[in-house]
Formats: sequence, C-alpha cells, structure tokens
Amino acid sequence: MYPDLNPGPRILLGPGPSEVHPRVLRAMATPLVGHLDPEFMLILDQIQRLLRYVFQTENELTLALSGTGTAGMEAAVCNWLEPGDSILVGVNGYFSERICEMADRYGARVRRLEQPWGAVFAPEVIEAALREEPAKVVALVHAETSTGALQPMQEIGEIVHRHGGLLLIDCVTSLGGLPVKIDEWGVDIAYSGSQKCLGCPPGLSPFTASPRAREVLHSRRNKVTNYYLDLTLLEKYWGKERVYHHTAPISLYYALREGLRIVQEEGLEARFARHRANAARLWEGIEALDLALHVPEPHRLPSLTTVVVPSNVDDLAVRQRLLNEYHIEIAGGLGALKGKIWRVGLMGHSSRREYVTLLLAALRDILQR
Repeated sequence: MYPDLNPGPRILLGPGPSEVHPRVLRAMATPLVGHLDPEFMLILDQIQRLLRYVFQTENELTLALSGTGTAGMEAAVCNWLEPGDSILVGVNGYFSERICEMADRYGARVRRLEQPWGAVFAPEVIEAALREEPAKVVALVHAETSTGALQPMQEIGEIVHRHGGLLLIDCVTSLGGLPVKIDEWGVDIAYSGSQKCLGCPPGLSPFTASPRAREVLHSRRNKVTNYYLDLTLLEKYWGKERVYHHTAPISLYYALREGLRIVQEEGLEARFARHRANAARLWEGIEALDLALHVPEPHRLPSLTTVVVPSNVDDLAVRQRLLNEYHIEIAGGLGALKGKIWRVGLMGHSSRREYVTLLLAALRDILQR
C-alpha cells in the first residue's frame, strides 16, 4: 500500500517549473470533457487568442503542443528541416547545443556560430555569417536558461529575411515574463513552455509560426518525419476542420487557459515590470552578499539569474541546505557551467518580492555559517 501524495513544502526558485497560481490548480480540477467536444473546441479557440496576445502576433498558426518545451524545440526542427537543409545555430549555452543535436538527427547541415556561455550575438555577426553562406533557418535562444543571458532581437529578423532564411527563436524562459514581440521582430518560428513565466504545470509548449514559415512548411519535399509533432496535421485539429490527431491533455489545457487569463488580467507591461523589479532586487542583494553575477547587466535575463559560486564554497552543499532548511529550490549549472553557477528563477507566480527577501536572507545565513 502507498500513502497519499504529500510532498514536502517547496518554494520553487529554480529554472523551472515555477510555482503554479492557485487559480490554475483549481482550473485543473474542472471535470473533463472529450477532446472533440464542441465546448473543448471553444476552449482551444480561446487559448489561441490568448497565446497570440502573449506572443504579440497575428499568426494564424498559433497553438499549444502536447509536450514540454523540448517538444516545441523538436517541432521547430522537424517541421522545417529536411535532409540536406542548412541551419545556422547561435551556440552560447546548453539549449542551443540541443538545437544542434536535434537538427543533426534530422539530417540537416548544422553550422555553429559560437559565443562563450553567457554572451550574446550582435546583428553584424549574424549578418557576416549569412553573407558567407545563407541558411534556410537561423536559430537563436532568446532566453538561455543555462546561462541567464537575454539575446537582443532588434534587426536580426530583417537580416535573416534579407538572406532568404527563416528566424527561429527559443523563448521558453521569456514568454509571459518579458517582451516577446514575434511580429515586430520578424520571428518566423517560436516555441515556449507552460511551466515557467506562464505559471502553469509542465506539459504544454506554446508555439507560433508566421505565414512565411507556414508557406515553407507546406512546400516540403517530403512528409514531416515526426508524426506526433507534424504541424501539417496538428493545424487541422486546431483549425476549422477539427480533424482528430491525438487525445489532448484536457486538464493541462484548462490550466494553460487559466494561466493565460491571469497574464491578460495583469497586463503585459505590468507583468514585465514586476519581473524586472524583482530581478533588480535580487541582483542588488546578491552583490551586497559579495557574490558575482555571471552575465553583464545589459544582457541579463530578468526571469533567470546566474550567480557565480565562490571558489571556496561547495555548490551542492549550499543548494541542499537551502532545500532542507528553508524549503527553497534553486539549481546548479549545466554543461560547461556545472558546479560554477547557481541558477535562480523568478518566473510567473514565483516572481515575488517576499521570495527575493527570503532567498537573500537564507543565502546570507548559510554562507556566513
């Protein structure tokens, strides 16, 4: 016999999942309907409209994929890349490395444009790379969860389009917490995750594609090789045809709808300002503890802060004491930054002034001891 679920108390201040708003949890308890029920179709329509609001786009092909942000990444790769197609990837962290790995598995010719982990790409660097050799797709991580770096997007869309390519961005750690201006920036393909700044449980990947990208998708030489993530099929379920594709995770869509309603009620500008203000409090407090921040302020991500672990401090021991003594979860580094940084997320419902105060006090106590 197994006991009732009763996990210990946690304050989620890692890179995700973030805390889920109580309203979102209540929405998940709504009785199920069928995934082809007319009432559920109306819910999907509402989710699409709310996602267009958060993505700041008019794209018709806007939906939420069944799967986490990694599913969104794979959908972006498998739908637009065929064997032999070229992709230029700005590699400056763990998740841009993952884009390269996926693209390689689908037979694309992967070109890596490299920067140190924590740095970003200037428009002229991308321009020079495309002048040397054009690419069908140019992929950048807007908010790199492994480093805490925020990629500036101005001018890049225009550069990519001038060289005949599609611009793809990963906005898993930015959507709903800082501006993601799909139409203004000229982004063609973008994906995110439900569990970060949107304040919902993991399991869905918001996704949007421009009319330009949609035209390229429907001009493929071959069928999309991943059936589950084939957007030529999924668009018929989310569109007017309502053609069955797979059984949708109903309760997760209830949650996403409520999370997006909360975003709309707060308003994008107010929500962005809250994330910026709480991040600024954290940065000021971290520096007051004589700790260094990994990313320079101009390119620092408000939703995910990376703190340099002092050379005389045990990374894991501090995180374990935060969890055991204060019930606070933060994360360590990934890949090249493993053991070198702490990753602190202030995303969605977790972006709260009282949490910043508590975390700084807990760190001060542990480090002094």
